[in-house]
Amino acid sequence: MSLVIGLTGGIGSGKTAASDWFAQQGIMVVDADVAAREVVAIGQPALQQIQTQFGDWALLPDGSLNRRAMRDYVFAHPEARQQLEAITHPLIRQHIIQQLQQAQSPYVLLVSPLLFETNQHALVEQSILIDVPETLQLERAGQRDGQSPEAIQNIINAQMSRAERHAKATHIIVNDQDLPHLYQALGPLHQQLLQQAMTARNT
Repeated sequence: MSLVIGLTGGIGSGKTAASDWFAQQGIMVVDADVAAREVVAIGQPALQQIQTQFGDWALLPDGSLNRRAMRDYVFAHPEARQQLEAITHPLIRQHIIQQLQQAQSPYVLLVSPLLFETNQHALVEQSILIDVPETLQLERAGQRDGQSPEAIQNIINAQMSRAERHAKATHIIVNDQDLPHLYQALGPLHQQLLQQAMTARNT
């Protein structure tokens, strides 16, 4: 299997911009958020379990998951978040592993905002943290999502602290400027990972 590298960062940090750049270099990207959506799609067993656990309000009229209502509910009820994660996390992990095993690129990127908070970090050999100051997170996420500063702050507070992420990450890329600056920082790291992947493949 290809060398597996985790990519993480808080809301508004620029994870997507970074993972898009790696994809343009020919690196396969496995997105945990996409996997999370796929395991609760209409017809999937997890969706039925969520409806049974939480009630019909958890679904929209078309039968799909009511993401906004669910998100608001689990933020207000920590025990509900644990129940939801007990249903979805094992399935998400299984889905991710299947995709990682299919990777053909020299190394493969697992993009996950909750890489360190969940057991997904056990799936990677190294990790990249896209890091920005909290003030910039609030500014960027507000521009992108149109959410209130309070709502974004709640998301930041629910995620691992910046200091904890720093302690756990193998590589830290500071993304506090424009996209060309981010890409310039990613270039040498990409070359380093290619070299390591090649070395690992030849041993």
